[in-house]
Amino acid sequence: MSPIQKIASKHWQGLKESSRKTRIVGAGAVFLAVCAFGATAVAPMAPDASDLPVKSVAQDLELPNLAEQIAALQNDQQQFIHEERVRPGDSLGSLFTRLGVDDAQAQNFVRSDKLAHRILTLKTGKRIQARTDENGLLLSLQATVADGKDNAAQTITITRKGDQLVSSEAPAQLERRIEMRSRQITSSLYAATDANTDGGKLPDAIVSQIVEMFSNSIDFRSDLKRGDHFSVVYETFWQDGEMVRTGRILAGEFVNRGVSYQSMWYEDPVTRQGGYYTLDGKSLKQGFLKSPLEFSRISSVFSMRVHPISGVWKQHKGVDFAAPTGTPIRASGDGVVDFIGGNSGGYGNMVVLKHWANYSTAYGHMSRFAAGLRRGQKVRQGEVIGYVGTTGWSTGPHLHYEFRVAGQARDPLSIKVVAQAPLSQSEMARFKMASADISHRFALLAPNGAGAAMAAR
Repeated sequence: MSPIQKIASKHWQGLKESSRKTRIVGAGAVFLAVCAFGATAVAPMAPDASDLPVKSVAQDLELPNLAEQIAALQNDQQQFIHEERVRPGDSLGSLFTRLGVDDAQAQNFVRSDKLAHRILTLKTGKRIQARTDENGLLLSLQATVADGKDNAAQTITITRKGDQLVSSEAPAQLERRIEMRSRQITSSLYAATDANTDGGKLPDAIVSQIVEMFSNSIDFRSDLKRGDHFSVVYETFWQDGEMVRTGRILAGEFVNRGVSYQSMWYEDPVTRQGGYYTLDGKSLKQGFLKSPLEFSRISSVFSMRVHPISGVWKQHKGVDFAAPTGTPIRASGDGVVDFIGGNSGGYGNMVVLKHWANYSTAYGHMSRFAAGLRRGQKVRQGEVIGYVGTTGWSTGPHLHYEFRVAGQARDPLSIKVVAQAPLSQSEMARFKMASADISHRFALLAPNGAGAAMAAR
């Protein structure tokens, strides 16, 4: 080999070594890139890398600073949610301790704020939820309580806004369920409803409705016989898997001494008016109240008499109910205001209601009318239409009440029981669909039926 050839070979060997190092660096960069981002496809077979030009690329990769992340996380406010049930003998302090609340301001707020104070009325077993920071400062608190007036559930919420606590309430979002129960009489109604079978004891409110529903047909003190049985379908309202309150009975059947009595609640989806009916569509509600006043005494009956002011012998065409001035007067039946006004002869302030068919009722000597009452307005049975007074020809505060048929006065105390207005043809069609479902439920609940008890949402 000539000197020139030796020099060229040595130079070529150096270039090969340099290229090998460059390829190693480049291959390492490619390997890291694949690890970082993942391969998305498999490339086809390529030529030997030693035959390809290789370019070395340097890139600085910024790794997250773990210490800085931990520091930032520690600076963020941590929040904790605790949920507890009220235990027997719980105080506000013991309840707050279990909830992780270490906040004297919150305790004072619950004791002093009228709305928040209702949380202290929670009964054993009721749920309460609190949200706190890591130091036990109360951020929010929530519980559902029952309204003593109508037993409606209300959600009480306490929220921290800056350095202050505020309270608020809203109707609780409840889940409606339909419960079906069937029981047999062995000794008394209350023994049957208290029996710890078929889903447990029936709620007291439902028992009261059973008695009210069938009291016109059954004397629960003397008519019950061993072997009698009843089935009932009723509403319950739940929150977070816990029953908050009961609703109304939707249907009931009571078999007493072999005779079956059935009724169901029906609310027309168009008129939104409801009541209890037999399964063939006859209303169980009486068409007229026995008295338009809750508490009163009869001071004059329907008869011939000497008028206390004129001294003339004439017929008294109504019944007088003596009561203090201002006593509420109720509409004795569903109807429409046909007349309202004063100076109507001896009647003074007077209201006349027109009912279905040819029935009407008149109310005289009122001290004043119910606010907003006007001619043509629909009223419901039991709705207050005015107040007792002594206007017109009157010697003292009382209500003069007349019951008229085709415009002719009749004795309200001697009229046979009049049922509520029957369902219209369209209402009856909708009613039959609802009653068919109730009949099916009763069949399931019958002693020899497919099931003795079940609950459906």
